[in-house]
Amino acid sequence: DLIVHVRDITHPETILQKATVLSVLKNLNLPSHLLDSIVEVHNKVDLIERYKPTEENALAISALHGHGLEELKQEIEKKILTATGKKILTVNVNLEGPQLSWLYKEATVQEVEVMPEDGTARVKVIIGNSAFGRYKNLFPN
Repeated sequence: DLIVHVRDITHPETILQKATVLSVLKNLNLPSHLLDSIVEVHNKVDLIERYKPTEENALAISALHGHGLEELKQEIEKKILTATGKKILTVNVNLEGPQLSWLYKEATVQEVEVMPEDGTARVKVIIGNSAFGRYKNLFPN
């Protein structure tokens, strides 16, 4: 669903390496939408003082120090959701009903926050549009 191209930005041939990788990917006859949505990641930015990517949409990270990893995670999540036609939602469910069980079967449950005082839970899920439509039809409230 997604290509993440991680480059050692300190390598003296980093530009040539990028060109080589892109050439190989194009020769694989991958779908154009996949090639157009590559996430470009510049790693080892901690070794270059005040590094700023010159390439549009490139993310600067230091895997060693954790710099930029949250932004990278968010970008990957956004692109994967777009590519797969899914979204992240938080829904309130009645714990006495079948909603939570249904969500575990039909979606990817990421988090469940139980509110014991009223027998409900906030459930964070990754769900496709059609599955969410079925959910709304089955559980209109």
